[in-house]
Amino acid sequence: MRALLTIILINILYITPLSAQELQGTLKNILESGKIKIGYRQSHPPMSFLDKSSIPSGYSIDLCKHIVTGVEKKIGKEISIEYIPVTAEERFEALISDKIDILCGATTATLSRRELVDFTQLTFVTGGSYMALKGRKIKNNFDGKKIGVLRDTTTAVALTKLFHEAEIKIDMVLLNTLAEGFSALKEGKIDLLSADQVVLLGLILNVENPGDFSIFPDMFSYEPLALAMRRNDADFRLIADRTLSNLFRSSQIDAIYDTWFGGFGQRLEAFDVMIQLNTIPE
Repeated sequence: MRALLTIILINILYITPLSAQELQGTLKNILESGKIKIGYRQSHPPMSFLDKSSIPSGYSIDLCKHIVTGVEKKIGKEISIEYIPVTAEERFEALISDKIDILCGATTATLSRRELVDFTQLTFVTGGSYMALKGRKIKNNFDGKKIGVLRDTTTAVALTKLFHEAEIKIDMVLLNTLAEGFSALKEGKIDLLSADQVVLLGLILNVENPGDFSIFPDMFSYEPLALAMRRNDADFRLIADRTLSNLFRSSQIDAIYDTWFGGFGQRLEAFDVMIQLNTIPE
């Protein structure tokens, strides 16, 4: 009898850690608080923005909602979502300081940024472009033009390099928000607004007269977008990547894409290539 009891105790010692593993990092924080903190940009349609009812919406927001479902399955309980607006300057510090758990917007994944945060697999592919008022003859005539661009972004870096190498002098106007830049363009305070092409398209998608604006078809940079999270949190990142791969291999990603990009016309070929490359098998 005593020998049998000893065997049972030994089995419990070996089995319990495998069936009730302690959560670490972000997952542990979410379990204890009962909520996940999603950081987002308020004026980056169609990736992330406040809709007419002041509700956070967009392509990246939808992806993050699916990730939340994946987290709930992992920890075995429902959680609430706290949406926290962040700016371009503070978005990575918000992750590092635990103000947010995941950044859901239009963030370019770069190696230098990986020194600060981690990224999921890619969620979208776009590139830097320009928006002008319709009828302005600006293409290939940038000298002396006022070009608005968000500060602390890869687009601003690429724009600076582009015109430096071309030896063209422009007046770069650094902006705090795209909404500020869009207003400046409409009021004639700047000649061009520069940002990711998909974000520029989102800005005019729901305006009263979209024909008043012209978006250049060419792109001057390559911007691989992803969701950002704290570094060295493999368990949380695995849930995010697994969720994205599941979406990519199913028709669910088609519905999400059509919701936010269906009004732009033909589906982007680069998007389909990205989906194929990032559909990681189980």
